[in-house]
Amino acid sequence: MSPNDIKSFKSIIILNELIINHRVFATIFNGADAMLEPLFIDLLSKGYIQITAGRYVETTKGVNTFNNFMDRYTEYLKVFDVFSFVDLEAGEFAFAKYYDFNTDSDWDQFKVNPRFDDVRIAVGLFKKLNPHEIVFMSFVNENRFDTASTGWQVELLSDNIWSEIDNIVNTAITPEQLGESTLLDIIEQGSKLMVELLKKEVEREKLLQTTIGNDTDEVEVEEYITYESYYDPYYVPDFWLFPLFIW
Repeated sequence: MSPNDIKSFKSIIILNELIINHRVFATIFNGADAMLEPLFIDLLSKGYIQITAGRYVETTKGVNTFNNFMDRYTEYLKVFDVFSFVDLEAGEFAFAKYYDFNTDSDWDQFKVNPRFDDVRIAVGLFKKLNPHEIVFMSFVNENRFDTASTGWQVELLSDNIWSEIDNIVNTAITPEQLGESTLLDIIEQGSKLMVELLKKEVEREKLLQTTIGNDTDEVEVEEYITYESYYDPYYVPDFWLFPLFIW
């Protein structure tokens, strides 16, 4: 993983604190926040944050960058998760059974069966995406960057978590191991399953809204239609095509 990748991922955590959690970072740092000062200086020098009334706040450039990451993160949750548990021998996806379970614990027990492999990195590499960013997103989803815990600043700046991400990427199944024809088949099957799951999710939401007497938002109902672009295994949305940060 490149130093710029690490700096970008750290910066996403900082922007999340500023934009989403409304955390106050004074220009005169106190306590553990003081170790973050070099990162804030970098963000300030590149125009992602600014100083207002003695505190660091996000700029329009910073908000746009964070929103771009959130577009990618939303896609990761909707599109890439389906590739996290695949039985390569049987050609089966654990997510095909997702709605067969009544509880999260039953689903969790099913999906950890050792017959399932994680091919998200292989799919990301095939689509020419940054594999480290995909793993970083999985860590974000698992709340591995728990900024409500004491000492989160130390963990963010240490090498441990970044080495862990690097190791996951380096030991993941690769496109070369699967072969192009197999990988294309996996992507095509997974993409169709993903759209089916999104349709079912919208249908369930629509039923729920009808039950409580409200109409489902038209945007929500039609959301899955956009994802049908993924029937093309080579499709990549525009928001993946440029770097998050320019350092």
